[in-house]
Amino acid sequence: MLMCPVGTPGSGAGKGGGAGGSVRESGAGLGKFGTAQEEGYFYNKQKEELEKIKQKLKDKEGQMSQEEDK
Repeated sequence: MLMCPVGTPGSGAGKGGGAGGSVRESGAGLGKFGTAQEEGYFYNKQKEELEKIKQKLKDKEGQMSQEEDK
């Protein structure tokens, strides 16, 4: 787990949240909510990409086994 010694993401500029925009700079709950939404979005994108890679691997294995049967 990555530790941020300065603060939590979305808690305002210079506090681990960086200057990601005016909402994050405010340091309010909306900044933390936005950060959580952003992290969720990228988590889901990574999950989708991993599923695509797994499916490609599965398809490739199926093709190889068909070629071996010939």
